[in-house]
Amino acid sequence: MEEMLSITTPEESGEREGAADFEVLLYYHYFPLADPVAYFHVHRDLCRRLALRGRILIGHEGINGTVSGPRDATALYRRILHTDRRTKSMPFKIDRCDGHVFPKLSVKLRPEIVTLGLPRERDIDPNELTGTKLQPAEWAEAMEAPDTVLIDGRNRYEADLGHFHGAICPDIEHFRDFPRWLEDHADELRGKKILTYCTGGIRCEKLSGFLRREGYENVYQLDGGIIRYGQDPQVRGRNFDGLCYVFDQRVAVEVNHTDTRRIVSRCLHCDEPSPRYRNCAWPPCNAQIFLCEACEESEGRFCGNECREKFRARSAEDTAPS
Repeated sequence: MEEMLSITTPEESGEREGAADFEVLLYYHYFPLADPVAYFHVHRDLCRRLALRGRILIGHEGINGTVSGPRDATALYRRILHTDRRTKSMPFKIDRCDGHVFPKLSVKLRPEIVTLGLPRERDIDPNELTGTKLQPAEWAEAMEAPDTVLIDGRNRYEADLGHFHGAICPDIEHFRDFPRWLEDHADELRGKKILTYCTGGIRCEKLSGFLRREGYENVYQLDGGIIRYGQDPQVRGRNFDGLCYVFDQRVAVEVNHTDTRRIVSRCLHCDEPSPRYRNCAWPPCNAQIFLCEACEESEGRFCGNECREKFRARSAEDTAPS
């Protein structure tokens, strides 16, 4: 039986009193789990007892999570995981916040913590094969080198909100679409120095490994992803355009804290710069759209006239006398 996590809650340790502010933790770690089910139950119990909220995926290849909670609870959570030999070296990206950024806790078992769309026997194990990791300052320098291409390792709607200046942002809806995209664009990438990046680094662990297995030799990844790049005191997010999409109630966070900062997303209706992501109010559509406050007030929260008219027709049906 694998060793389990030792749980002591803030109330039990006497550390909870007086804490008022919150933190968001973003983390991942690839490590072999012989018994993911047992680990899942203990880890979920730990998060519940610490009153954390967020999304955590657990599988045979490790853990991938983001949670929010009071600072004393998140600090204790980090300490507990760092006393486990399997996750003692796992880094955390930490953001301060005013309260929870998740409505609830969701801990799920998954066959993979990141899905590249490959059969399990052909999946990438980043502990065996991955790209060379660059620290933020090294990345900032590498971006300026000739014969270099930057590949955004995220989905299209994430890159639409913000991306590194000059990056290739594949028009894909899911990470599992990358192998096909890379096959279709091989001629553009051969012989280049390839830099890959994503939000926190986990997807690029597999993406850069896949590129190397496909025969690309000069493959690199941004260690810690966009979030760490924006937090680095030396580079301060330089040359990241727009905002970084995050999978919580904040939706977007600042990355670039320099004079190169600019908004790249534009309102669907008026075409003015706007980072406001909204979902189309017609439920069957629910498309994510950029919508400034003025246009949302005048046009409604719709991606176009078709969805607006369908919504009005449905509303009229629902209110019509029977």
